[in-house]
Amino acid sequence: MKAKRSALTFAAVSAVAVLGLTGCAGNGAAGGSSADADADGIGVSLIVKTNSNPFFVAMQEGAQAAAEESGVNLTLAAGKEDGDEDTQIQAIEAAISKGDAGILITPNGPAVLDAVQKARDAGLFVIALDTVPDPADAVDITFATDNFLAGQYIGQWTAETLAGEDAVIGMIDLFDDKAVSVDYNRDQGFLDGMGIDLADETVNGDEESTGTYSGGQGGSYTLVGNEASQGAEDGGRTAMENLLAKNPDINVVYTINEPAAYGAHQALEAAGKSPEDVIVVSIDGGCAGVGQVADGIIDATSQQYPVKMAELGVEAIVQLVETGTAPETSDGLDFFNTGVALVTDSPVDGVESIDTAEAAEICWGGE
Repeated sequence: MKAKRSALTFAAVSAVAVLGLTGCAGNGAAGGSSADADADGIGVSLIVKTNSNPFFVAMQEGAQAAAEESGVNLTLAAGKEDGDEDTQIQAIEAAISKGDAGILITPNGPAVLDAVQKARDAGLFVIALDTVPDPADAVDITFATDNFLAGQYIGQWTAETLAGEDAVIGMIDLFDDKAVSVDYNRDQGFLDGMGIDLADETVNGDEESTGTYSGGQGGSYTLVGNEASQGAEDGGRTAMENLLAKNPDINVVYTINEPAAYGAHQALEAAGKSPEDVIVVSIDGGCAGVGQVADGIIDATSQQYPVKMAELGVEAIVQLVETGTAPETSDGLDFFNTGVALVTDSPVDGVESIDTAEAAEICWGGE
């Protein structure tokens, strides 16, 4: 078995800054609306993957609050959907044209990196949020969840919860036409946490389709397949339908995020599967997702903190402009880890977690 990545110390929730949100998110069009700020302030563009996902709406709101506090002129932009690289490229070019000092971006794929380099060549500071680009030094720094660790947490919890039962696993990923770190790190982290042998840690779906998992009490597993969801509810529903068509006996469902998890829940419900029949795990930890854990729709999720990512990104651009000082990455990582916590109301031995009541108080870093 490939040596497991050593699990990092559990990110204590007390280390997550509780940040207030103010203002309303912009319309997300490339070169979109600017937050009210001093006209002489530092210009920053925040370019997220999509503003149809509440995760990125929270990130926009967090950036707006930080920009107002720092006197930053903030422009909001977004891809039309998860994976839309062209609109993000247009937003980068707009930021260069209007003379922004920096760009904060959740990259939708590798095609945006040429435009990122163009921005850096023009003297803009570029900071990634949420998704570490490949290579990591394509940007000045990334503020993100340790997505591999987030996946490990839900994988470890799943293995313990199965208590030796055979696992028939459906994997609902982000994309099937491009590789981005947030996608393969979560997928591979989950499998590693289950104790399933990995092949290439940067490739989804290349593991042995049957074998044994070593997490918890151990047992046999079957990987039914990997389906793309685009991180959306309708995509999660279609992905789950496709997986059930391949094998109706699925009893474990990994999902890239909570919108996909809710879509998967709808498909499972339509197929006559009760929540007791299937373990559903995910990653996000938004207020809605935490509520779905409390309601038994999702069994466990790894909570991340996009508001903190946005706040740190705005602060870093200001610091770079004013002092030239760049923030440093976390020890042993090629990005700054903004924290992660496992959320479940069914804790298991050996996997540290918080319950939904505690998670609801800090969902996404301050909602």
